[in-house]
Amino acid sequence: MVSQVQKPAESTIEQPQRYSPEEYLVMEVRSADRHEYRDGEIVLMTGATPNHNRIARNLCTAMTIGLQGKPLEVFVADQRLWIAQARLYTYPDIMVIEGALQSGRKDTVVNPTLIVEVLSKSTQAYDRGDKFAAYRTIEGFQEYILVDQYSRHIEQYVKTSAKKWDFQEYDETDIVVQLKSIDLEVEITYIYDKVEFVPATVEIE
Repeated sequence: MVSQVQKPAESTIEQPQRYSPEEYLVMEVRSADRHEYRDGEIVLMTGATPNHNRIARNLCTAMTIGLQGKPLEVFVADQRLWIAQARLYTYPDIMVIEGALQSGRKDTVVNPTLIVEVLSKSTQAYDRGDKFAAYRTIEGFQEYILVDQYSRHIEQYVKTSAKKWDFQEYDETDIVVQLKSIDLEVEITYIYDKVEFVPATVEIE
């Protein structure tokens, strides 16, 4: 007796739909929410906590005042960044750029000199890993600042040569953070002004 071989059941798992960068931009401009574009996938971005907003506001204010009269411009939160080599559209918390925006569009940056990300429980691994790797493909990108919102702690990466970055940490109360790529100093107490530290284990973000 010959047994009949059963065919495997067809998978019912739907593959995520993939989009072109052009399709993403059409939808993103019309959307009330912000989304990242990751090489064909569109990912909804989460909202920010009050501490996240306080840190971004403090740093953006310090940079805006400190860079007055210089050929540099500060963008915060809702400014889209396109990284062609990584095929990534994203929204860094803060960017400092020199020069024009993306050719053909007035709503997209391609050439940040400095990027700041405020770390959250849900995004810190991505910000330190794949996202930083994508940022490093940007020509002219010189400095990356990661600010912890759960404790007084800042990580700084400064490019010194091709594929070489210096790392420094700041966590003392009375220390000054030296933003080397834009020649600006900011007191860590100013960065954390009005921030009320909440353990990451109870953070909702």
